[in-house]
Amino acid sequence: MTETLAPITAKLPSAQEIALIKKFLNDTTLFLGPDPEIMKNHDLMPRSALEEECIAKISDAQTVAKIRDRIQAGCDEGFEMVEQMGAAPGAKWGDIITGVYSASGDLAIASAGGVLIFSALVHHPIKFILKNWVNDPTVGVREGDGFIHNDSRYGNVHNTDQSMIVPIFHQGKLICWVASTVHEGENGAIEPGGMPSMAESPSDEGLKMCPFKVVENYQIKRDILTFLQNSVREPKLQYEDMKVKLFACLRIKQRIEETLNTDGPAPLVSTLRLTMENVRAEVKRRISEWPDMTVRTYIIQDSTLRENCVVKVNCQLTKTGDRLIFDFRGSSPEFTNRPTNTILAGLKGMLSQVIMCYVWPDLPRGQAAFAPIEVITDPYSIVNSSYDAPNSQSLMSIFTGFTAGQHAVAKFLYSCPEKYTKVHAPTFNMINTFIWGGVSQHGETLGNLCADLNGMGGGARSDMDGEHALAPIFATMADIGEQELNEEDVPFLQLVSKKMTMDAVAPGKYRGGQGYTMIVATKDSEQWGFMTTAQGAKIPPIQGLFGGYACGTYPLSKVKGVDVYDVLLNQPERFKHSIAEIMNERPFENATYTTHHMGMGFEISKRGELFMISQGAGAGYGDLLERNPAAVIRDIEEGLMSQGVAARLYKVKFDPITLAIDTQGTEALRAAERKARIARGVPYKDFIKTWNKPKPPSHLQYFGCWGDDIGTLYMGSPDITRDANSPKPNYMRHPKDVRIEALEARLAALGALKEEKQ
Repeated sequence: MTETLAPITAKLPSAQEIALIKKFLNDTTLFLGPDPEIMKNHDLMPRSALEEECIAKISDAQTVAKIRDRIQAGCDEGFEMVEQMGAAPGAKWGDIITGVYSASGDLAIASAGGVLIFSALVHHPIKFILKNWVNDPTVGVREGDGFIHNDSRYGNVHNTDQSMIVPIFHQGKLICWVASTVHEGENGAIEPGGMPSMAESPSDEGLKMCPFKVVENYQIKRDILTFLQNSVREPKLQYEDMKVKLFACLRIKQRIEETLNTDGPAPLVSTLRLTMENVRAEVKRRISEWPDMTVRTYIIQDSTLRENCVVKVNCQLTKTGDRLIFDFRGSSPEFTNRPTNTILAGLKGMLSQVIMCYVWPDLPRGQAAFAPIEVITDPYSIVNSSYDAPNSQSLMSIFTGFTAGQHAVAKFLYSCPEKYTKVHAPTFNMINTFIWGGVSQHGETLGNLCADLNGMGGGARSDMDGEHALAPIFATMADIGEQELNEEDVPFLQLVSKKMTMDAVAPGKYRGGQGYTMIVATKDSEQWGFMTTAQGAKIPPIQGLFGGYACGTYPLSKVKGVDVYDVLLNQPERFKHSIAEIMNERPFENATYTTHHMGMGFEISKRGELFMISQGAGAGYGDLLERNPAAVIRDIEEGLMSQGVAARLYKVKFDPITLAIDTQGTEALRAAERKARIARGVPYKDFIKTWNKPKPPSHLQYFGCWGDDIGTLYMGSPDITRDANSPKPNYMRHPKDVRIEALEARLAALGALKEEKQ
């Protein structure tokens, strides 16, 4: 006889038991790392109950416009405060921004000037604070608090940028947030200046500040401040700019409270929410007007800042209906021990600048302009790296990602019936500047960078040339600073500063804006050095548009074994004011002349040694043979192009002395060139047979997809690949080990030859 057993049913836990379990789990959490749920989402948060209530009370366009203008003015006022009072060079140049965020953490209104990507990413740390600190009894979020943050893995560009975040309350209720962000520079990284190209892990990158409380009762906590000052090379800078950012936030807070006192909380909350929702809806409407199509492009990085290689940033932009999708699949795998990676949020932040600065600059600057746009990447790629890979030089990837997006978007704008800005060839995208550090002539330990990164050449437009040294791609209203003022604090001079570089322009029907030459030399310190952190010394980092050329390539040049200050005192006529003259004529006897790719690690310099670079030019637009000959002559007169280069590229005939144009001769030259183009041309089906290869060449270290196969990523060799969706570490050998191995092989070969001769 079989006994039937009654099924055992588990007892459901009570509400009290569930609460106890949750408390136990919260209390025993090992580490609150970056939150993927927060970091992957760039869309707006859903409406809160408070926002619904406020919008029901106030939603008319007139009130919204009035409140928005007042808050915008407050943000601009805070921006000017930081710019005027900030201690960091970046603060003085405008590499800053202020913004107001909704109670849920979304960026609603940002200052008119400054680095928009800063504010476009600060919504991530605010949402981290809301999720983790509000109800934490050891932290909390209260009136008078302030939080600091710089770690890009929690939402920022890279570790040099520090944000101050302040909650705003009204009658005990959280209404909104304000934040101020500055490119501070020095952060205690393995190299001075905050942007280490030698970093091989996140531990080499200096301060890693997740969002944490540093202000209570509107006072900076001295114990935390001391810890931060003790962690960097410039304790004075750390303190000064923490105060500046805090007081800029408090000024914006004051303007918000004035609005609350005159209009009440409902109009303010309603304005912040409706501003974002209206912008989001308008973006989708404008996208729907674009033609349904796909554009493919790519940008090549030519180094990891440690070694030369070919690194692909692949981009496909597709528009269907009101959907716009940036697809970066096929881009290079991450470099697990190189800092040129970016996390996905950084790429999105940079693409938002494409939209807000170069596509729809008329829209209010905020998170909503990019909220409905989609981004696809491979995991563990250079544009979506893991949190274990260093990213202190994420600019290398987000700037080339920006250019890929800008290049692709221009094709849509050209085809769009209604334009809100001119079709624009890519602006130069590398930080061609000197990062410096050491002991100054005043005995202070310093580390930061020159403002020349803000002098990027502007891309040509559909009806005019690009502007020279216009602005950086990340801040349309930044400044390049006054080097003479900087020389009061640092022990080096810019012996040549802001001099246009001949023949470094990007030609086209309309040429790109020019960059300029920088020649620096240490003078008053024996403990001072330089580094450069850019790409584009072998392969241009931008592309031309509709037949326009890319920019040139810009290596670093060095002259060692000379004290140029002695030369200037005793034989000033021997000093030349251009890199080409110095490197070609070699005016200093017994000196050593070398060139280097633009990823030079920190190097101590001796008095009078020359370090020379050029800022880059923006891309050209349109066919060179369509350029007005008078514009070609103007470039010659202004020293932008030499006569030989101008005649060869543009097929213009002119008198070499008077520069008078031979119109008939020019027409004949151009007609002949058009016939020569036809003669050189081959049918596409024949061209593709010789152009397409099954794999990358074996002599190049190539990273990324090859051709249309985005599912296979090459990792430095045609024989080493990974599946795009299967993460795999990608370690680079130490350059010193590679060099030692090559030298040992040469020695072994010489030994073998010697034995043969014996």
